[in-house]
Amino acid sequence: MKKLISLPFSALLVLLFSLNACKKDDKSTTAATETVQDTFPHIRPNTNKQKKLAPDYIAENRRKIELFYQKYWDKNEVSGGLLVAKNGQIIFERYSGYSNFDTKKEIDVNTPIHLASVTKRITAAAIMVLVHAEKLELDQKVKTILPTFPYPNITVRTLLNHRSGLTNYTYFFDDRKVWNHQKQVTNQDILDVFVKFEAPLDFKTDKHFAYCNTNYAMLALIIEKITGLNYRDAMKKIIFEPLKMDQTFVIDYEKEYRNESQSYKGKYRFHELNLLETVYGDKNIYSTPRDLLKFHQAVASKDYLSPKLNSEVFKGYSYERKGTRNYGLGIRMMEWNDGKQLFYHNGWWHGNTSSYVDLRDENVVIIALSNKYTTMTYKSIYLATLFGDYPLKLKKDELGF
Repeated sequence: MKKLISLPFSALLVLLFSLNACKKDDKSTTAATETVQDTFPHIRPNTNKQKKLAPDYIAENRRKIELFYQKYWDKNEVSGGLLVAKNGQIIFERYSGYSNFDTKKEIDVNTPIHLASVTKRITAAAIMVLVHAEKLELDQKVKTILPTFPYPNITVRTLLNHRSGLTNYTYFFDDRKVWNHQKQVTNQDILDVFVKFEAPLDFKTDKHFAYCNTNYAMLALIIEKITGLNYRDAMKKIIFEPLKMDQTFVIDYEKEYRNESQSYKGKYRFHELNLLETVYGDKNIYSTPRDLLKFHQAVASKDYLSPKLNSEVFKGYSYERKGTRNYGLGIRMMEWNDGKQLFYHNGWWHGNTSSYVDLRDENVVIIALSNKYTTMTYKSIYLATLFGDYPLKLKKDELGF
């Protein structure tokens, strides 16, 4: 057992798939397979980065973040959670509001909230684990994985970095001639409808960047095809269980939605749902700030990917226009002329807004989640100025520091 747990994450993933394949032909492997599945490993943080923080350092930064929280979260009655951690140690953590306003169920440390497009960061991480395990390649044509996929030049990489040229399904399915709006849309429906109606690309593949939810809906189908599991179970096996993200899951709207954190407009007015609730990969992961801290510790670990693959994730792919903003593989980024980089991803779905900020140079993560519509979650990125020399537009004195 100890030897299995000490293996690199990717090696164990390969072993898991291999044992699953053997299981079909050799009943004698069943016990071993179950053992591996039950102990699918936790990715250990890079201990070299986990220097213990001084109490004075924690107290001073907590005081400053408290001022930010009072100015932006308290005054705007944000419903959600804010967590800031360095070296894996929580500096600030606060929860407020209701996951269900009708029952007055309060949001606390164990309340999962819809991550909206921060889901893309986790979908991309799962894809990269599969690439590292040599189950697919970054520059592999999608058509070789999904045979009916009608766009021959689109690769896994151009889905990840939003350079595929695919049109956005959220708009394509607005046409009632394309889809009966009384029916929910699935990921497979998107692919089938694009084939049926010969949906054109918005631009030639890899010509430029255009953020598009369809890319990540297709990546979810790729995860399903490669693993032989539905996206919900695949994410559980590849990411959630290994990282002990016990409060994190892909929502099953038909069975679970009413029992989970609800989505609200201002003043806790319930946000209506629509036909796109059952599309996943681009959204539909629920999690907590503490679980996302575990995720951050994992993707900052030397065991997550090879150095080469890790560099592919955290580099910009779109330089057609000058500017500080760019996109890697499942992560937004800002980069400045002096070489300083900041990585993040925001999300918005119905009343849910989210922000995940990864300060790689300082080993800091800033996580903000809300289930009642607000833009205050996005302002959490300016807390980066506490930890590094980030030339963000909002000045420190505007934060109240």
